[in-house]
Amino acid sequence: SSLLAALAIAHQMRIENRQRIDAQAELRHTFHAMPIGLFTLDLHGNFLSANPALATMLGTDVMAPGRNSWAQYFHGGAWEQLHTLMHSEGDGELQLQRNRFHAGDDGQRFMVKATLARGKIEGSLQDVTEQVKATENLRFMANNDPLTKVYNRRGIEHVLENAVRQLAEGKPLALAYLDLDRFKLINDLYGHATGDEVLKQVCERVTGMLAGGQNIGRVGGDEFVIVLPDTAIGLATWICRGIINSISSSAFRIGDKAFQVRGSIGVIEVSDGTQIRDALATADRACHAAKDGHHDSLVVYHKDAPAFREREAELDLVERLSSGVAPEGLFVEMQPIMSLKTPHESLNFEVLLRMRDHDGSLVPTHRVISAAENSGRISVIDRWVMSTTLAWLDAHQATLTRTQFVCMNLSGASLNDERFIQDAFAMLSKNLRAAGRLCIEITESVALHDLDNTRRFIDKVRGYGVKVALDDFGAGYTSFSYLRELPADILKIDGNFIVDMNAHPANIAIVEAIVSLAMNLGMKTIAEWAEDTATVQTLAEIGVDYVQGFAVARPQDPTKILTADSAASFIQDEALTRFVRTLAATATNLSPIDLRNMIRFQDMH
Repeated sequence: SSLLAALAIAHQMRIENRQRIDAQAELRHTFHAMPIGLFTLDLHGNFLSANPALATMLGTDVMAPGRNSWAQYFHGGAWEQLHTLMHSEGDGELQLQRNRFHAGDDGQRFMVKATLARGKIEGSLQDVTEQVKATENLRFMANNDPLTKVYNRRGIEHVLENAVRQLAEGKPLALAYLDLDRFKLINDLYGHATGDEVLKQVCERVTGMLAGGQNIGRVGGDEFVIVLPDTAIGLATWICRGIINSISSSAFRIGDKAFQVRGSIGVIEVSDGTQIRDALATADRACHAAKDGHHDSLVVYHKDAPAFREREAELDLVERLSSGVAPEGLFVEMQPIMSLKTPHESLNFEVLLRMRDHDGSLVPTHRVISAAENSGRISVIDRWVMSTTLAWLDAHQATLTRTQFVCMNLSGASLNDERFIQDAFAMLSKNLRAAGRLCIEITESVALHDLDNTRRFIDKVRGYGVKVALDDFGAGYTSFSYLRELPADILKIDGNFIVDMNAHPANIAIVEAIVSLAMNLGMKTIAEWAEDTATVQTLAEIGVDYVQGFAVARPQDPTKILTADSAASFIQDEALTRFVRTLAATATNLSPIDLRNMIRFQDMH
């Protein structure tokens, strides 16, 4: 029995030994056949073992004499990274980049997983170059403009966020907003492909002007943001001046054509605590100021500039509008519109929005409108103005016997807001008598944006007796054929043609053409921005029906409208008063030529 037991034990031992040998053979086979690189290192970073996959990845036999050091194959500090990881965590993973041995090397990327066991580092190495490239490509597409390759809005805002954080360390930060002037003409005349090539060359020029850490991002069709970290406002101004000169100094060549491009820049000094959106909005505002400037294409705002306080005030307004209820402090003024045919027999006017702040000071109207538009709440303002105007007209029907129309502006956003439109028609239905005196002004650009929708709206409001005026008429359009599609009652001529028309014969010719067009279509004309007597006289000669501007009257408190006999009663200038008196006495019997001769006779005497 003892012999049988010994034989059984020996047999079992042979089986286990064979299994152990087979397992070791399988392990060796797996080690050599694995597509992932496997290795063992000593604590000095020398290879003790490596499988063929690792040799293939690294392109050499790492076990050969003189080639067995980990540090030979990876970027500087790679061994220190692995050594530190093993001694702090015991295991883990990290991504490494291979050393570049030749100029054409792309720099392979590897994922290393390793563990410290029995005084050795055992791990695996996997080539993740393609995955890393794919990830980097996705990140590039997410943060960069596909056309110019500079940052897009998302990317440049991320750069700006990082720069703002450094303000806490006392480092200065400047932010610039670049807009290419009249760039749309290139797209319109030569096509977007040509415009795209110009944009790419512009970015190359600007990038060449920037130092390390300074970045540009494209945030619009021809608008760019430039982040200048650790840059004082004085140096930033110098850099931006150089950018403007670089853009405008020489033409951009596309094929056999050369294009002269100019840019405007607003640059601001960013202070600690500034919100990203506020900084961008203020820089954009500075850029607009630069575009509007007559002498310079660069505007600089220091961190204590009024523009920053204006932005804070605008954000306060946005917050007050967010509830969807008209904020406290709103009121209206009314600017008389004088008839040039019967100046003493009519009292028409435009309702203008005004607002008082908590302290009683006036809030600039453009700031109220900007806050309402930026917050998507402009319909709140339009609803309040319409409701207030209709209520006032209804309350004073008996007094306003000489009032044929009262103008109020309607924004494009409200025109396309179905809820506002429903509310507007409900208000008109409840105030039919007042609606008969209302004249809704729609800007020409808004009307053309959606011609069908505008036409439907005009048809419906005219059913309530409401008149419709096309505001800013003539601004930016060369064809007026669309007027056949819009049954408007009044063309309100863009003030830019009026304000200095006597110094520009071309403006007079344009106004004459608009007046002739309106007469042929059965429409009346209003000329706004009439600032002096000479302009009013010229408008009367041309045949304009109504005139509005400081020459006649500034915006008035509604109570003064109620006590006036006509729009002409507000005139303060003696020369204009005499002209209007003569006009009232004779204009109805005079042709434009006779009127012109009469005016010249008066001027001579």
